[in-house]
Amino acid sequence: MPFLQEQDNGFILAIQVQPKASKARLAGILGSALKVCVTAPPVDGKANEALIAFFAKLFHVPKAAITVLSGHQGRRKRLAVSGLAATRAREIIGPAGNGPPA
Repeated sequence: MPFLQEQDNGFILAIQVQPKASKARLAGILGSALKVCVTAPPVDGKANEALIAFFAKLFHVPKAAITVLSGHQGRRKRLAVSGLAATRAREIIGPAGNGPPA
């Protein structure tokens, strides 16, 4: 998975965000990034907050375990996630980036 890079205590995700979507969801792989739709608008950091909340729920980690490393005001972002193994994250995301296989 080109969008997931292992770290000592977690991993880094390369994300392409689509704000103001009708539903928060994983939307597949776009180039070397995982595409994620969030319902929040891209103003005053609301999309970043929604993105952190989405991944905290998806990965069952506290919001404090997720940090936006870069791309605070753009659609391309890098997120650091701590407290979860990269192998477990791969299982949750699924091979196509749409969530775990049914």
